[in-house]
Amino acid sequence: MPAYPYPLMLFAAGFGTRMGALTADRPKPLIPVAGKALIDHALDVARDAGVARVVVNTHYRADQIATHLSGRDVTISHEADRILETGGGLKAALPLLGNGPVAILNSDGIWTGANPLRTLAAAWDPSRMEALLLLLPLDRTRAHGPKGDFAVDAEGRLSRGRGGEDHVYIGAQIIAPGRVRATPEDVFSLNHSWNQMIVAGSAFGVLHPGDWCDVGHPEGIAEAEALLHSARHG
Repeated sequence: MPAYPYPLMLFAAGFGTRMGALTADRPKPLIPVAGKALIDHALDVARDAGVARVVVNTHYRADQIATHLSGRDVTISHEADRILETGGGLKAALPLLGNGPVAILNSDGIWTGANPLRTLAAAWDPSRMEALLLLLPLDRTRAHGPKGDFAVDAEGRLSRGRGGEDHVYIGAQIIAPGRVRATPEDVFSLNHSWNQMIVAGSAFGVLHPGDWCDVGHPEGIAEAEALLHSARHG
């Protein structure tokens, strides 16, 4: 398998408040699903895709994540003073990731089927895209909730706020970091950059040829485990 063409940012800094008591003494990325920490499921995706450079951001219970990742070929971008949110976290990590496009994975999802990072790389077109988000139709998601995130036109361009948001962002993307780097704030969401790209017509989506479960809340754990069991045993 050829090496993956982009470095990977793995988001692992959040407080995990929707997990309730499960994150009282540990960060969400270390919650086990099917006997393996969530962050290890994400790192398995990265390894299967052939990613050579992985950067993980940390804040809440950062020492536990650092210990868990000790000895692995992973670089930590530690947000010591305050949590920087997704956009600020990526901006702070850019010196570790380089100047070109960056792949991103959230650490609170479970994907089955085709490797999400490979799907994104195959569809990435830098001549017209600043962001390419991995999507599923709302009715194919698991444990996500009743609302979609984006509408998608026939060419794959994203929009929102005008109705028809029937697709869900499932925690994997490739993004050109120019707008993130140029944002003057240190703390901001990637939604800020996505909105700029939507206006410019350079935000796109591609469908994941598989399944996905949101493990952002306790009810998602059992559903994710059932999804993994089904994928492994048919």
